[in-house]
Amino acid sequence: MTSIPSASGFAKLGPALPFWLSLGLIPFAWIAAAYGGWTLLFMPVLTWYLFSFLDLLIGLNKDNADPQTAEAELFWYKAITIIWAPVQILTMLSIMIYVVNTDHLAGWEEWALFAGIGVISGTIGINYSHELMHQKPKLERWLADILLASVLYSHFRSEHLLVHHRYVATPKDPVTARYNEHFWRFFPRVLKESLVSSFEAEKAMLARKNKPWTDLSNPFWRYWALQLGFITVAAAIGGWWGVILFATQAFWAFFQLELVNYIEHYGLTRKHLGDGKYEHVLPRHSWNTSFRASNWLLINLQRHSDHHYKPDRRFPLLQTYEENDAPQLPYGYPVMTMVAVSPTLWRRMMNPRVQAWRARYYPEIEDWTPYKNGTNPMPR
Repeated sequence: MTSIPSASGFAKLGPALPFWLSLGLIPFAWIAAAYGGWTLLFMPVLTWYLFSFLDLLIGLNKDNADPQTAEAELFWYKAITIIWAPVQILTMLSIMIYVVNTDHLAGWEEWALFAGIGVISGTIGINYSHELMHQKPKLERWLADILLASVLYSHFRSEHLLVHHRYVATPKDPVTARYNEHFWRFFPRVLKESLVSSFEAEKAMLARKNKPWTDLSNPFWRYWALQLGFITVAAAIGGWWGVILFATQAFWAFFQLELVNYIEHYGLTRKHLGDGKYEHVLPRHSWNTSFRASNWLLINLQRHSDHHYKPDRRFPLLQTYEENDAPQLPYGYPVMTMVAVSPTLWRRMMNPRVQAWRARYYPEIEDWTPYKNGTNPMPR
C-alpha cells in the first residue's frame, strides 16, 4: 500500500509533477462533450501533436536517476498511476451519462467523442496499466486489471507478462513486428495471435499444476467478469448505443496500444543460438528514445530498452541508453505512431535503421534471410 507522505515528502512533488500532465486532458474531454464540433479534436491533437511539438521544443533528456532509489522516494510518481484508474473510469461513465441524456450532440459527434476518449484511455490508461501490472502490491495489479477491462483488452496482462517479456524479438512473440511487416498487416495478426498466446500461456501454467484451464484460478475468468461488468454498466446507461460508445472507446484504446507495440521492436531479432534457443534479452532488442515531453506523457515508456532489460524497475528509475547500447528512434512515440500508419513512410524511415542495427550489433551474421518474417533461422 502506498503510504501518505510527510510534510517534507510534499517537497518531493516537484520533480514528479511533469508526469501528472495527463490529468490536464480530463477537462478537455468535458469541453468536447459539452460543445462538440471542432472541440472533438482536442484529445487527439493534445496527445499526438502537442507533445510532438513539445519534443521538438524541449528536446532530449538523457539524465538517469539512481536505480537504487528507495521506494519511499517514489510516492508522487506512483500516486499518478494509482489515481488514474478511478479518474479515467469516472470520466468516461459520467460523460456517457451526460451525452445520452442530452440532445446537443449529433450521433456522429457522440461517436467521435468516445473515439477521442479512447485516445486517452489507450495512450494514458493502458500505459499506466502496463506500469501497474509489473508491480507486486495487489492494489496496483487490480488497478491494472480494471483499466484493461475498461478497454476490453484484459488478456494484455497475461500476454505481456507471460509471452512478450519471455519471447520478445523472437518468432514466438506475436507482438514483435517483423521486418517489412507493415502495421495494417501487423494489427489484425496481433489481435488474433496475442489472444490465443495469452490464453495458452495461462492454460500451460495451470497444466503444470495439474489443473484444467477451467479452474477458477485462471485469470481469464476475472478478465471476462470485469469486461462483462463494464459492458453491463454501459448498457444500463445508454442501452445498445451506450455499448457502441463504450466499444468505440475500447477499440481506439487498443488500437493505440498496438501502434506502440508495433514500433517498440520493429525488425529487431535476438540472435539464434541453435536448438530453438536465443540469446538473453539486452537493451539492443528494443527501440529507445529519450525525448523529454513524450516521456512525461508516457511515463518513460520510451525508455523501453531498459524496461525489457530490467522489467521490475518503476518508471522514474528507467535508464536511457546511447546508440552503442540500444538502437534509437529518430522521434518520440507520438510522431512514430503517426508515421507507422503509412507503410511507405515507415519503411523509408525505419528499414535503413534496422539494417544499420544489424551491421552494428551482429556483424558476424552475413545472411539475414533465415530471420525473414519471424521464422526460426534454423530448425529446432
